[in-house]
Amino acid sequence: MITLLPLMLERVGILVIVAFLLSQLKSFRQIFQYEHGLTGKALLVAVFGIFGIISNYTGIEIHHSSISTHAWQTAVGPDSAIANTRIMGVGIGGLIGGPFVGLGVGMIAGLHRYTLGGFTAGACAISSILAGVAAGYIGRWYRKRRAITPAFAVMVGVTMEIVQMGIILLVTKPFEIAWELVQLIGIPMIVINGFGTLLFMFIIQSILREEERTRALQTHKAFWIADQTLPFFRQGLNPQSCKEVAEILLKLTEADAIAITNDHEVLAHVGSASDHHAPMKGLATGLTKRVLEQGKIITAKSKKEIFCFHEHCPLQAAVVLPLQVHQKTVGTLKLYFENPSQLNEVQQELAEGLARLFSTQLELAEAELQSKLLKDAEIKALQAQVHPHFLFNAINTISALCRTDVEKARKLLLELSVFFRSNLQGARQMLIPLEKELEHVKAYLSLEQARFPDKYHVVFNIEPGLEMVPIPPFTLQPLVENAIRHAFSRIKSCGEVTVVAYEMEEKMYIVVKDNGNGISSEKLESLGKQTVKSKEGTGTALYNIRERLEGIYGDKADFRINSAQGEGTTIQIIIPLNRNGALENHVKGFYSG
Repeated sequence: MITLLPLMLERVGILVIVAFLLSQLKSFRQIFQYEHGLTGKALLVAVFGIFGIISNYTGIEIHHSSISTHAWQTAVGPDSAIANTRIMGVGIGGLIGGPFVGLGVGMIAGLHRYTLGGFTAGACAISSILAGVAAGYIGRWYRKRRAITPAFAVMVGVTMEIVQMGIILLVTKPFEIAWELVQLIGIPMIVINGFGTLLFMFIIQSILREEERTRALQTHKAFWIADQTLPFFRQGLNPQSCKEVAEILLKLTEADAIAITNDHEVLAHVGSASDHHAPMKGLATGLTKRVLEQGKIITAKSKKEIFCFHEHCPLQAAVVLPLQVHQKTVGTLKLYFENPSQLNEVQQELAEGLARLFSTQLELAEAELQSKLLKDAEIKALQAQVHPHFLFNAINTISALCRTDVEKARKLLLELSVFFRSNLQGARQMLIPLEKELEHVKAYLSLEQARFPDKYHVVFNIEPGLEMVPIPPFTLQPLVENAIRHAFSRIKSCGEVTVVAYEMEEKMYIVVKDNGNGISSEKLESLGKQTVKSKEGTGTALYNIRERLEGIYGDKADFRINSAQGEGTTIQIIIPLNRNGALENHVKGFYSG
């Protein structure tokens, strides 16, 4: 038994070395990064199935208590057995990928072991499959509660190995020979498989941590660049603003040249090749024209692919990204490199993130311009409800999460984009579908609840079939925001807001109810009928909602507020479901426009 330990340690070292070498490959690392779909699960089955096969081949043959020193096992005699690290790969595969992966890996490793022969072949095949499925279910159950730690993985691996010893004793005949074998290989296999599992999990954890650090740094860098460029993009796409942005990007990225164009000419080009990639002289490359036409990111890894017609152009690689406003390509952002190897995956992902942020900044710039031109006082007042502090607080929250929870920071960034896109769309539409207004509300709530996770709880109860009913924009979101900002300001316990929509008598009823502070009878009498000055606000949002409902629906709509101090507030909106087809046409226009 003591002799077997160093031999087993040598075998597990082979697997760990292979795992370490594979961890340097990006394709291998990506397997552990995301939620696993069918393709991801198939890759995990293949990877850990191969580890199981290698374990079988590098096992140690045991023949009548004698230990063989052969380095590679292609077959064993009917009176022999193999001591190996097969269960290690099977168990880790199941823990990471779930029951499906565990079953697949167990079948590959178990059936391969069966083909090698030996008097324990059947028992080993059965134990491999059972271990894979059991580890899969255990891993899925445990991941719902917390992340799988190396210590937990070792405990599962040791347990699976003990179970395998038990199956060998139950299945293998005669029992005396099986017992003699287990006495010889039991402790070494349990110890070495546990140790191998620990090393393997350390490698996996290292992969995950390094990727998280890389993504956090990229996110932080993208936010920093976005913060530096925001004052210039607020001016729109013009030569002066684009030159300032390009110079900032040239300093903060690895690119050798930066260019920004609109849909017909180069607005700015700084860095290499500035002699012929001159601003205000049309588009210098065919690559830019393709991006403008297709609205998709295009990468070039050679001078030929860039389509620059200047003979001595030093630029050898580029990534060109579309700048889009309201899903229309209005320009491009171009990062050029003199050495194609500089255009790696990190630089491309950073560029893609910046293009999305810049597109949002341009939309915000256009919205600012439109707000100056709007003569509709009600829309202006509604737009004023989006407080600058909300944006600053959201960005600060996301920045903090970049260091602690990168995935949540990414999701909140997407929610912030949804929130502001909804604001932009609402400023241009008289009516939008209820589901779009709900998206606006949920995006706002995601950002607020990230800051105050235990302050309040929001429940949605929307009757099926009402999602496409058109309503005026900025109807629900201001009501929910009012409830959160004012209803729970002095309440220590968790507040609750309920949003309900249902149909009755060819009308849609929308109810926003909270269990907060309530409203005094003096304020309640005038609230919604006129602006009310107070420390908490002016009541502009409620007044505008009522006015727009009356302007669109006339006396067919209603807006009611019921409240009492200490008993919460209920706001009810009633609108007709059909207005001779006019409302349905607005919805069609929303989606087609």
